[in-house]
Amino acid sequence: MDSSAQQPDILVATLLREQGETGVQTHFLSFASFLAAQGRTVELVTPYGRDVLLLYPLYALRGLLQALHPSLGIWWYRAVRRLALGWRLWWRLRRGRPAVVYAQCPVSAAAALGARRKGHQAVVMVVHFNVSQADEFAGQRMLRDGGPLWQRIRRFEAHVLPRLDGLVFVSRFMREQLLQRIPGIAAVAHEEIPNFVAAPSRTEAPVRPRRRLIAIGTLEPRKNQAHLLDAFAAASQRLPGLALSIVGDGVDRRALEQRCVELGIAGQVSFLGHVSGAARLLPEHDAYIHTARLENLPISIIEALSCGLPVLACPVGGVPELFDDGVEGRYLPLDDARQAGQIIADTLADALGCERMAAAAQHRFERAFESGRVAARLSAFLDERAAAVAARPVVGEAPLRRS
Repeated sequence: MDSSAQQPDILVATLLREQGETGVQTHFLSFASFLAAQGRTVELVTPYGRDVLLLYPLYALRGLLQALHPSLGIWWYRAVRRLALGWRLWWRLRRGRPAVVYAQCPVSAAAALGARRKGHQAVVMVVHFNVSQADEFAGQRMLRDGGPLWQRIRRFEAHVLPRLDGLVFVSRFMREQLLQRIPGIAAVAHEEIPNFVAAPSRTEAPVRPRRRLIAIGTLEPRKNQAHLLDAFAAASQRLPGLALSIVGDGVDRRALEQRCVELGIAGQVSFLGHVSGAARLLPEHDAYIHTARLENLPISIIEALSCGLPVLACPVGGVPELFDDGVEGRYLPLDDARQAGQIIADTLADALGCERMAAAAQHRFERAFESGRVAARLSAFLDERAAAVAARPVVGEAPLRRS
């Protein structure tokens, strides 16, 4: 498109607040920053704001309902926020200007499909979740795997996703997973565009401490920090002086702190809790470690690469798409803490090897995950989908299912 006047409005739709500790928020804030630098106008639309203050008491009911029955609280959270987000999107889209809604989850995508002016505005969703949002809730012990709400959420995704105007997969892993589970999305225009972050400012090379690891992420079962601690303890036996910073909070924190006591590593492990802008802590460490059981394409690893940190991670989900074993870091076994500990110790003991990995990590980031390169592809895809939707004949749409 030749001028900004011809470009569609870009609305980022999410159930989350603007600021927070999730990779989803890092993703859409990074994209908004890129668009602003390009002179594009982008608006973040959430279920929060003065125009929906009357719904806040309904939001607060989630805690009570979740205490009575966890799955009921999840259903309430999704239903009420979908209502509020849908209304706020409808208000912004009601004039029928060319626009594309960049939805961050299936619920926000459904809200956008219900709010748009048919034939005028596109709805594109990015796939942030792992396998399904139902599986993520089950992994957090918030609903029963295979239970009624788990099945309902999966059916909802199978109904909504094939009706979208575009899909963005941040990993090849999730593209293959969803195509297998929801064959109807094969007809939806889609692109594989990885997560990205802006390159950190570098005034001078950081002075790294010796043998200090960092892990960033919520403390929950899927992130598997218990395995991380077991591997760290095994590494400490081989390489004295190791230290570990764990950034994040969650349901597993107390159990993990107790595990450190049992392993005799409490004095070497620092639980820092939630830290706003946690990526700024990365240059203070020698390597990044990540032992999740399943991941789509974790932004924390991309941030580590951007700072030139070797990565030690289990090769699950989309993680192998981020770095190669022996090049930018090392793969850790998911089921053998002793072997993982040996790999950690051997890697950190090899100073020259760490320097080579650090340089390779930074190069990998600049080539594959730097926002100036990747966000331009995302912006172009959204513009293309908006143009395609604006050009097609207006047709009716079947009603959307409840989530």
